[in-house]
Parts: sequence; structure tokens; C-alpha cells
Amino acid sequence: MANGKKIESYVPARLDRLPWSSWHWLIVVSLGATWILDGLEVTLAGALGGILTRQETLGLTDTQVGASATCYLTGAVLGALLFGYGTDRFGRKKLFFITVAVYLIGTALSAFSWNFESYAVFRALTGAGIGGEYAAINSAIDELIPARVRGRVDLIINGSYWIGAAVGAAATLVLLDPRHVPVWLGWRFAFGIGATLGLIVIFFRRWIPESPRWLMIHGRNSEAEQIVAEVERKLGASPLLQSNTPITILTRRHTPWREMWDAIVHEYRRRSFLGLVLMSTQAFFYNAIFFTYALVLMRFYGVPEQKVGAYLLPFALGNVLGPLLLGHLFDTIGRKQMITATYGLAGILLALTGWLFRAGVLTAQTQTLAWTIIFFIASAAASSAYLTVSEIFPLEIRALAIAIFYAIGTLIGGVGAPLLFGWIIGIGSITALFIGYLVAAALMIFGAAIEAWIGIPAERCSLEHIAAPLSSKGL
Repeated sequence: MANGKKIESYVPARLDRLPWSSWHWLIVVSLGATWILDGLEVTLAGALGGILTRQETLGLTDTQVGASATCYLTGAVLGALLFGYGTDRFGRKKLFFITVAVYLIGTALSAFSWNFESYAVFRALTGAGIGGEYAAINSAIDELIPARVRGRVDLIINGSYWIGAAVGAAATLVLLDPRHVPVWLGWRFAFGIGATLGLIVIFFRRWIPESPRWLMIHGRNSEAEQIVAEVERKLGASPLLQSNTPITILTRRHTPWREMWDAIVHEYRRRSFLGLVLMSTQAFFYNAIFFTYALVLMRFYGVPEQKVGAYLLPFALGNVLGPLLLGHLFDTIGRKQMITATYGLAGILLALTGWLFRAGVLTAQTQTLAWTIIFFIASAAASSAYLTVSEIFPLEIRALAIAIFYAIGTLIGGVGAPLLFGWIIGIGSITALFIGYLVAAALMIFGAAIEAWIGIPAERCSLEHIAAPLSSKGL
């Protein structure tokens, strides 16, 4: 592998000009399945919490059920950071195979847990695989998808989390019903679903190439050119016009830690602040609702426990349709305008719904309808946070940057929001819950203000134009 060699490459321009094709759909399906798996995992684990307290299963205490969720969260954070660095160092393809394998092993072993300790370890391993997937997959997708449609594709893929959530909810209706499957066996089958999907994902990923952009930086430009040429041949793409400007870089084997630190903390500090705000506020916002929706329906609207799952379906539908129907606007109207609008509108709608909830004018049905509308908007906003952090940093640190801000957002949303709303649940106060909703709404409006201030107009721009590779400095 050559190091310090100056080269000129048309690889980025050639990738961005490719016509949309079945090759791109293969990338979307095989790599984007990560979010479906994550939604499935979180929903299954949440639904299984009560079942696992029974003596014929694992006999966990309520505290141990909560602790197992913390182990999953901890694994996701550590996995994101570890595999995020590995993705930038060793390549996208190698790591997105490793991370899905870690996930598959973790969720399969979860099905064979025999006590709390084994279950906690296996959930942490599963979380590590999912956390690593976020960095490896987001970086690979953005580097393979043409710039003109990168926004809508990224949003739709991230929004597919809720497809997994809906599948998980539907599966539990059968697997956790003792009329169909014995209680001691059904929860094990539930985890088996995740492992089975992981095997399918690995099968499809065999045809996904290494990112030509990553190969180009790491002195393997001939391999990058060969991959792009093969795709062009299959698609019948016309030759690249010589008027296109090539990118000039100095190849490198790896990026030193000091250079990565300087880029994230100093050179791109405004972008780092932007990524931190967008990821953290949307994570808190989501957990503010998702952590309490079942409680609100049962405690304040009298919905029976066994029927709460049915109210998740319209909630999930709104989350899926938002990015699907609004995604193209992030490429046409623009990133700054749409991110600002969706963050701000989601915050305003939650504050309004909270006020109606406190006034006692909502029913279980209208409350669910309000949440569905809110998250039609908020899902696009949350997905745009992942889009932002995956495209505003240089190629050499892209996966690590995704990992860092995913980890921070997960910690704040996964720890901060449950702590606050767990306290509110203990109080059982409508006013306190309303205040909690106002806090989440204010954070989203704050995120909108920060995006309007320092957001990056990245629509239809090549990744190298948004953030030049570190290896091209001074050339």
C-alpha cells in the first residue's frame, strides 16, 4: 500500500454521476437493513421485559430488566467508538461484515441465556454490533450514493428503524401469546428472528464493494478505478467528461490520532458543535415520548396493557412515512431550510400537544393521532441528524465522527431522558409530564436555531466539496 504518493483521481466525480440503478438498490437494502435490525432489537427487548421476570423464563427482577437495557446501551456506545475507528482505519467493507457478525452472535446467544449475568453480557455484545453498524454503514452508504439523491436515501434508510419496530411488535403478539408458543420458549424464538435476519443481511452484503473513496485515499486507486469502471460498464454509463476536475490527494496508510483530534475539535469545531446539538436533541426528544407513551395510554386514558401494542402501529407508520415523503425536499429545497423547519415544527407540535394533554381534551385515539403527526415530522428531523454528521466531516474521519456523535446522542437520549421521565413516572403528575414535554420541545427548537445559524448547505454537493479530505491539504 503506497503512502505519501500524490495522485489525481476522478473516482468521486464518477460515483456521483452514476444513474440510479439496481446496483444502488442493492446497497440500500443490504446496508440499510441495519436500522430495521435496531428497531427490531429495541422493540423485542422492550416487549420481553415483563416476560423475562417470570420464573419459567429467566426470573429477572425489574431492576435487572432495566440493567440489561443499560448493558445494551453501553455496548452500543463502546461498539460505535471501537468499530467507528476501525472503519476509518481498515475499511468500510471489512467492518460492516464484522459488525453484523457481532450483532448476529450477540442476539443468537441472547436466545440461549440462562441467567441475568449471561443475558446482560449477550445484550451488551448485541449492542456493540448495532453501534458499530451505525458508523460503518452510514459512511459506506454516503460514499456510494450519488450526491444528487444522497439526502433522501439517507433519510429513508434511517427512518426504516420503525419498520423493524413494527415487525418486532407484530412478532411479539404471536410469540409471546401462550396460546401459540409456550412462555418458556417464545422469548427465545423472538431473539431468533434477529439472528435470522442477520444471516440474510450477510448474504446480500457479499456483493457490496469496498468504498472506492476509501481505497483511493489509502493508495489503492487502481482498485477504486476498477470497481467504478465495472459498475459503469454494467449500467452503460457514458464516459466521464474531461472537463470534470479530478481530486488531488497524498495517499496514506492511516490517519494519526492527533490529526483526527485537531480536525474534530479545532478545524471543524463549529460542525462538531452542530452535530452534537442535532444528535443529542433528537435523541432526547424521541426518548421523551417513546419512554412514556405506554404509561400515558394506560395511566391517563385507561388503555388495557394488552392493547397498548396496537397503538404503536400508527406511531411507527408516521415515523416511516415522514422521511419517505419529505426526504426529497432535503435535496431540492435544501438541508438548512428543511432541518431547521422539521426540528422547529416538531418542537412546536409537541409543546402544543402537551398543552392539550394537560388541559384534558385528548382521548387515547386523538393522543395517538397527535403523536403520529409529530413524528411524521420528527422522524425526518432525527434522520437528518445522522445525515448531517455523516457528510460534513472529511473522509478520513467520517466513520469516527459518526460514532462519536452517535455515542453522545445515545448517552444523552438513552440515559438523560429515561432518568427524567422515570422520575416523572414515579410522581404520576400530569403537570410534571407536561413540563417534561416542554423541555424536549425546547431542545428541538434550540436544535432548529443552531441549524439555522451554522448549518451546512450540503444538498447535491460531492462529499469532497463539503469537506475536503485531510490528505488533500495544501495540494
